[in-house]
Amino acid sequence: MQKSQRLIQLMMMINAKKTFTVKELADEFGLSVRTLSRDLDELCVLGVPIYSVQGRGGGYRLLQERMLPPISFTESEAIAIFFACQSLNDFSSLPFGDGAAAAIHKFYHYLPADIKEQIDRLKYRVMIHNAFRPMSANILQTLMQAVMVRQVVTVHYRSSTGSSQRDIQPIGLYASSGYWYCPAYCFTQDDIRQFRVDRMTAASLNKSIAIREDIAVKTLKDKPVTSGWEMKEFKVQLTSKGVWQLETDTRLGPFIHKNKDGSGSVEIEIPAADIAFYSDYVWRLGEEATIISPTEAVQWTLERIEAIKRRYT
Repeated sequence: MQKSQRLIQLMMMINAKKTFTVKELADEFGLSVRTLSRDLDELCVLGVPIYSVQGRGGGYRLLQERMLPPISFTESEAIAIFFACQSLNDFSSLPFGDGAAAAIHKFYHYLPADIKEQIDRLKYRVMIHNAFRPMSANILQTLMQAVMVRQVVTVHYRSSTGSSQRDIQPIGLYASSGYWYCPAYCFTQDDIRQFRVDRMTAASLNKSIAIREDIAVKTLKDKPVTSGWEMKEFKVQLTSKGVWQLETDTRLGPFIHKNKDGSGSVEIEIPAADIAFYSDYVWRLGEEATIISPTEAVQWTLERIEAIKRRYT
C-alpha cells in the first residue's frame, strides 16, 4: 500500500475510533510501532486534531472536530461548491459559525491556478443575493446544536405582545428573504409555533426538560400542526407587475393563480395570529396588490394608510 493511501485509511480509522493506542493501530495495519508513530506525526502536521493522553491506559484521543479524508472534485463541481458557499456571504450570521468562510478559503487556496482564474472572472458577475438581516450567530448555532443533539432550548423571545421566556424543541432552521426561522414545539403554548431567530435575544440548551419523541421525528417538510389555531383565508389580487414581483417569492409565490392577461391572485390559509405579518408582507408591493380578505387584513391596511396620511399632512 502506498504511503498516501495508508495515511488516508489511517485518518478514516482514527475518525471512527476517536480513542486509540499506537500499538492497536500498528497491529491493525501490520506495521511497526515506530512506523505508525511517524504516520501519526505526519497527520498532526497536516492538521488532524489528535493529542496524547497521559497516564495508565493512555494513548491518543481525537478532538471533537474531526478531519475528513481528501475528496476529489471535477472542475465543474469545484466551481459549483465555491459559489454555493459564496451565496452565504450576504447573511449576517450563519448557524455554522466561521466554518463556511474557513472552508471556502481552504478550498480556493488549493485549487489549480487555471480554475482560480476562471472563478476570479466570475466573482461579482455571478451572485446569489439575500437581504442582510442582523441577528446573533451564537443563537443560530445553539438552535442547530439542539437539533443535532436532541435537546430543548430556553429562549427569550420578543413579540408584538412583549418579551417572554419560552422552552422550545426546535424542528429545524430555514432562511427566507434574509431572515432565519425556527419551527419548534413550544412547551409554554403546548403547540408547534414558528419563531423568527432575530427576535430571540438569548438562547441556551436546557437538559432538564425531556424532548418529545413525536416532535423529534419531524422535519421541515412536515406541515405544521395547526390544531387549535383559528385559520383565516388570506386573498390578494395582483396586477401583472405584482405577479412578476411575487412569483419567485418562496412564501406566497407557489400560491399564485395567474389570469390570461398576466394578472393574478393569491389564496392561502393563514393563522389569525399572523394577519398583521402577512398584511405587512404584501404592503411592500404597493398598488400592485390589493388585499380582499380577511376583513382584519383590509382594516389593518386602511389604518396604516391613514397613519401615513396623518404623518405627511
